[in-house]
Order: sequence, then structure tokens, then C-alpha cells
Amino acid sequence: MPVVRRPPRLIPPLLLPVLLPLVVLLATLLPLAAAPPAWAAMDYAKQVLIGHDFAGADLRAVTFNLTNLREANFHGADLRGASLFGAKLQDADLSGADLREATLDSAVLDGTDLRNAVLEDAFAFNTKFTNVLIDGADFTNVPFRGDVLNRLCASASGTNPVTGRATRDTLECG
Repeated sequence: MPVVRRPPRLIPPLLLPVLLPLVVLLATLLPLAAAPPAWAAMDYAKQVLIGHDFAGADLRAVTFNLTNLREANFHGADLRGASLFGAKLQDADLSGADLREATLDSAVLDGTDLRNAVLEDAFAFNTKFTNVLIDGADFTNVPFRGDVLNRLCASASGTNPVTGRATRDTLECG
């Protein structure tokens, strides 16, 4: 009678009930590990996005460094922690936007609408503010050059509807 040889068992039978659920779990999670998380920050650096509509968008930690955003609509957008370093924001609508902890250094804001925006803890020391609308904006803890601060204080009015702070108080106008 011929001898039938079985292949050697790689996994002992007692370990199968333990290992099988682990293999199923890994097979389920592996595709998720390969995909980037949905909340991963996007990078729009050095792009031309003139007139683009970002109204109400979740743009937390998104990068817009050196991006042309002339006439872009960010009304009500969440830009917390976003980087707008050197961005061109002429005639852009940032009204009601949340710009807490955003980087606006060296950005150009000319004719930009910042009404009711929250810029608390944003960095905007070398930002150009010309003809901006700031009624109700909250600038708490935002460092400004003296000349920029004087220009903003000259037109500061209103109270931010989110934080309840007066614009003049957040700028520490005298």
C-alpha cells in the first residue's frame, strides 16, 4: 500500500482559533492603513486660485503659501492653523472665517473682507492690511507692526458674534 504523505503543518491546530480572528482583522484594516486619512491637510501652495469658492469649507491646517487667492470666497470657512504665508488675498472674502492660529505673515490683504472673522492667536506681523473691512473681527493675541496697528485701529468697530469681543479691544486700541 502506498504511503500518503501529508504536508507538514505550519500552524499547530491549537493556535488556529486564536490566529484566524487576527488574520481577518488585519485583512480588514490593511487597506485603511494604505490610504491617507481623510483629514490630512491639503497643500495648495504656489497655485493660482483666483475667484475660487471655499465658502464654509473645512480647511484646517491647509497650506496656501504664496498662492494667488485674489477674489476667493472663504466666507465662514474653517481655516484654523492654516498657512497663508505670502498669499495674495486682494478683494477676498474672509468674512466669518475662523483663522485662529493661522499664519498670515507676508500675505497681502487689500480690499479684503475680514468682517466677523476670528483671527485669535494668528501670526500676521509682516502682513499688508490695506482697505480691509474689519467690523466685528477678533484680533486677540495677534502681533502687529505699529503702523499697521494704527491703521486698523482707525477703522475698528463692532463686536465679534462668536467670541463676543469688541474689535477695538482685541486690537488693544488706545
